[in-house]
Amino acid sequence: MKSLVAGVLGLLLIPSASAQSDGWRKAVAGYQFQFPRDHANHPDYKLEWWYYTGNVSASDGRAFGYQLTFFRVGVQQAPINPSRWAVRDLFLTHFAVTDIAGGRFHFAELLNRAGIGWAGAEIDRYRVWNESWEASLDADGRHRLQASAPGMAVTLRLDPGKAPIDEGINGLSEKGHTEGNASHYYSLTRMPTVGTLTLNGNVIQVRGLSWMDHEFGTSFLEERQQGWNWLALQLDDETEVMLYEFRRSDGTRDSHSSGSVIDRTGRRIPLRMADFSMEAGQGWTSARSGATYPIDWRLRVPDQRLDLRVRAAIPQQEFVTARSAGLTYWEGAVLVEGSRNGRPVAGRGYLEMTGYAGTGMSTVLR
Repeated sequence: MKSLVAGVLGLLLIPSASAQSDGWRKAVAGYQFQFPRDHANHPDYKLEWWYYTGNVSASDGRAFGYQLTFFRVGVQQAPINPSRWAVRDLFLTHFAVTDIAGGRFHFAELLNRAGIGWAGAEIDRYRVWNESWEASLDADGRHRLQASAPGMAVTLRLDPGKAPIDEGINGLSEKGHTEGNASHYYSLTRMPTVGTLTLNGNVIQVRGLSWMDHEFGTSFLEERQQGWNWLALQLDDETEVMLYEFRRSDGTRDSHSSGSVIDRTGRRIPLRMADFSMEAGQGWTSARSGATYPIDWRLRVPDQRLDLRVRAAIPQQEFVTARSAGLTYWEGAVLVEGSRNGRPVAGRGYLEMTGYAGTGMSTVLR
């Protein structure tokens, strides 16, 4: 059965000129977020993901990173076959734990179809799941995460923290020049987190901070957009920074690169490509994929007097998703140090880098 699902996914990842005219809704200006409604599923759009990353610590000071991401990928907007086995949506889920002190990266993945209970996302309340892995909202408005795989597990409770912020322009994050190559995108940038993390049978009480991104749309990238470098950082002065730059296939930076600075009150300062710089430093080469990823970055936002150095907590944090999307990318915990307004600042966060190995991301997301 899994081989059948993988075959369907392989067909899905072939770009189609009809992607905008086969019944799926475009992400365009004018959408107004409402919460908690918009934490839930948006089945009219072809692509949707709920993205959690976080840095947590044990009482003895041991530090860990985690990622739990649910992707919904539409296959047929309105299947002709009425059977529950008809493939309308596929759900891909990626789960990882970074043991910083131990220098180990653990990851797992799931791929299942919706409709028969193996995976799904509800519309009238926030609950998305893939087998036993789940993200949901409890009666008190807290986010609940649970996932387990051989050798690792998390059970976490996340308070919302600061109010959701609209990314892009009023929540529309444009990825290209063509109308509809965009997503509706919001973030929860500082979510106090408590719970347990299990590694090799050892249950560890942890607490820290998480970040949630939620995006939905129908087509995202355009031809020659090879991939991106994305950073979500939580600083110890209670501000947050999100930056992403699209890399084009000729090595240049795409004009739709963007970002945000969120101050301690929750106010968002939007950033366009000209407002920030990301300078790559030391690289790490994966023995598994052969890709070289920059794992040391210098970030500058001159108008905010922000100058940061971001380093991977450990070099090896590469996903090779042979069982689900067939993509290879680097995503993991990072450490931050630098200055803001002339004062020292430090923090932790997450870095994602795509398009360094294998298929370019524009082939997948357009």
